[in-house]
Amino acid sequence: MTRSTSGTQMSFARAGEITEAMRFVAAREGLAPELIREEVARGRLVIPANVRHLAGALEPMAIGAVASVKINANIGNSAVSSSIPEELEKLHRAVHFGADTVMDLSTGKDIDATREAILAKSPVPVGTVPIYQAALEVEDPADLTPQALLDGIEHQAKQGVDYMTIHAGILLEHLPLVYGRITGIVSRGGSLLAAWMVAHREQNPLYTHYGEIMEIFRTYDVTISLGDSLRPGSIHDASDKAQFAELETLGGLTTRAWEHEVQVMVEGPGHIPMQQIEMNVRKQKEICHEAPFYTLGPLVTDIAPGYDHITSAIGAAMIGWYGADMLCYVTPKEHLGLPNANDVREGVIAYKIAAHAADVARGRAGATDRDDALSRARYAFDWNEQFRLSLDPERAREYHDESLPAEYFKSAEFCAMCGPKFCSMHHSRAVDEAIREMATGLGVAG
Repeated sequence: MTRSTSGTQMSFARAGEITEAMRFVAAREGLAPELIREEVARGRLVIPANVRHLAGALEPMAIGAVASVKINANIGNSAVSSSIPEELEKLHRAVHFGADTVMDLSTGKDIDATREAILAKSPVPVGTVPIYQAALEVEDPADLTPQALLDGIEHQAKQGVDYMTIHAGILLEHLPLVYGRITGIVSRGGSLLAAWMVAHREQNPLYTHYGEIMEIFRTYDVTISLGDSLRPGSIHDASDKAQFAELETLGGLTTRAWEHEVQVMVEGPGHIPMQQIEMNVRKQKEICHEAPFYTLGPLVTDIAPGYDHITSAIGAAMIGWYGADMLCYVTPKEHLGLPNANDVREGVIAYKIAAHAADVARGRAGATDRDDALSRARYAFDWNEQFRLSLDPERAREYHDESLPAEYFKSAEFCAMCGPKFCSMHHSRAVDEAIREMATGLGVAG
């Protein structure tokens, strides 16, 4: 997919032009192209599509209020683990099971080659956190220079990265507000910038050079994902002064990006108890002028290492219901280690469930069609159709078949849990006709 003239999706939308990417997104979402254009123009919808990636493997997608709730899968190597083939396998798993975007968070070797390989193969938008690579090129975070940060951002934009997390909202005056937290600053990028600001007693260079970053982003149509450096890393720290002080700054940075016609989404907290989730969404939407909200989880409890794909999927479903637009997955390895391909699968499926549940709760048109179709297949004991409609057909088939020989169960009107005598749907089907006659007699048959 290509464009004949330069500009961003927002600049075209504001000029009244419906781009090919907007039409593609409209068809995917089942929405009118003009609605897509209007939402991009006002900043409530983003189409992350770097001009370089758009000319290659990218299939455009949208994140925002009128679109379905999206999910992101984090991949990438570390200093002690992974290779390019392993990262491409993670990419394949993520896309196969339904990730709408991926972020390459590599902090190990061959970062440029890894990113280029991912961009060449990825049909979904690819995001990065450019300060990671910049930090690897110096001995100490204090040795980072503003120019090195700008050069790294431009380098990744030229490679084709569709959106970048930029931690421009953490300011020197915010740092004392972190005092008293249990988990301090849990954002890797935010902690690097905090160390730089403390060492130099100067303001965050990503904030002071924000205009230059916007010019880079406008040139390549990179969407900025405003990083929440002071997000809570434990439920104890949720909704504190540090978190909300940074959020106020992110609101101002949102409007500054729009002045450059750069698309914006705003990142949100990682650990929030359930009773605070709705308030967090409302506050973000108000302060950041309804820019799309991209959240990590949130985890609603801190006591389940090894199961944080579950603790966070609970929060993700809720925050999606209340209005978050993209959910960043959490795998079982969160807080413990680098996810492998199977961990990616577990995280993606958990978040596909959360995002779909949010779409259902938000009353999105057609959201329950698949649920209804699968329920009809279940009632008809059409096992193959149930598997086909499942988010993870392989896992559904595996669990169904593991108790008894698969061929026996393909035609059985019961499963291994209930058996033939206690299958409620088997008995219900047997009395369907009688129930229909009774309902007709009472005038309630539809």
